[in-house]
Amino acid sequence: MVRKFLKHNGLSLAFLGLFHAALCFQAAAGHADFNEDQDRHGDPRISLTRYVTSSEFGSAVMENWQSEYLQFTLFILGTVWLLQRGSPESKRLDKAGRESDEEQNVGEHAGPDSPGWARATGVRRAIYENSLLLVMAAVWIGSWFAQSVVGVTEYNAARLDHRQDSVSWAVYLTKADFWEKTLQNWQSEFLAVGSMVILSVYLRQRGSPESKPVGTPHHATGVEG
Repeated sequence: MVRKFLKHNGLSLAFLGLFHAALCFQAAAGHADFNEDQDRHGDPRISLTRYVTSSEFGSAVMENWQSEYLQFTLFILGTVWLLQRGSPESKRLDKAGRESDEEQNVGEHAGPDSPGWARATGVRRAIYENSLLLVMAAVWIGSWFAQSVVGVTEYNAARLDHRQDSVSWAVYLTKADFWEKTLQNWQSEFLAVGSMVILSVYLRQRGSPESKPVGTPHHATGVEG
């Protein structure tokens, strides 16, 4: 039973494990770096527990989370209508748009093993057929808001160190500090997605569903390995 569970959930479990490992190592490295900075300024060191609950650590984590979920949100939405000839990341060139109920297996076209909400009508089906986008967008907005909250705390702590007045959350949203931290992550995510879309037209990885089969012509679109 355990072996079957691991086999059927290997991809998600592997990345969940990598996430936790990376987060722990980030906390350890950030804690060490923070205390080195404390030593340079003649300030007392802090514990690891205090560091991982600090705005310093929270800001670093949230900056990356919000940009990753923004990437997925835009990619999910963009690939409904936008196409890229030859890329497995794109639908076929004749499939732009939301597609018909028959193509999507919803309503009267739902099969016996289709999810219950796929057979529903009205609001229930509207929610379900957009549920992936809704959840990704909600996580993005939530983590972006969290970034702004911990960011203003970190920003005000630095201002107090320089004997400057603190600013409100609304004012912080207009500051270059917030947007520099935001945009440095956004631009890297957009570059990564764009690179994947165009490189997968010409390059291959045998056995990966993110690549076309090795012998598939470059112009073939919406074909996965």
